[in-house]
Amino acid sequence: MDKIPCQLYLISPLIVDGDFPNQLAAALSAAPVAAFQFRVKDMDNHAAARLAAPLQEICAAHDVAFVVNDNVTLAKRLKADGVHLGQGDGDVREARLELGADVQIGVTCHNSRHLAMEAGEAGADYVAFGAFYPSTTKVTEYVAEPEILEIWSKFMEIPCVAIGGITPENARPLIEAGADFLAVSSAVWQYPGGPAAAVKAFHAVLA
Repeated sequence: MDKIPCQLYLISPLIVDGDFPNQLAAALSAAPVAAFQFRVKDMDNHAAARLAAPLQEICAAHDVAFVVNDNVTLAKRLKADGVHLGQGDGDVREARLELGADVQIGVTCHNSRHLAMEAGEAGADYVAFGAFYPSTTKVTEYVAEPEILEIWSKFMEIPCVAIGGITPENARPLIEAGADFLAVSSAVWQYPGGPAAAVKAFHAVLA
């Protein structure tokens, strides 16, 4: 079976009010995007749900999966398409029982194939490796090499996501190594030409 080409997976900045819905709409209108992860911190579920609502509508209008970061309860409340779990954010099996069979569950696995295999055995729909490059979005505790994508994609069927400091300029080695998705944040929202230009620049590399 032919491998599906690598796709773009956008992660929100921590601030998603103000003009951000317009930025998201512009980004999703520029070229195909597979998924958008709603990532806010230190906020109760009621406030988070209010911020998520317009963004979820924009994603639905562009046929983009809406994924909630870290929070199974919020993902269930929003009827989100997916939830992404860090290593300390809960058990995949428990999340599956809570959310049902159709919700996509992803797991952060840093630079560890062992963690990724455990996640896969627990029922994760995708695993995320990184950081591959220094990131301005969060502190880099783990460093991954493209080889982990190459080995994973060669022997495992569960899709893998590359994350951490990825830009249009440095993405090519990760695509060639076998990443199924590129997860990007600041490289889109802080791109000098704006989010739409950033998505187009990534697609030029993905093509």
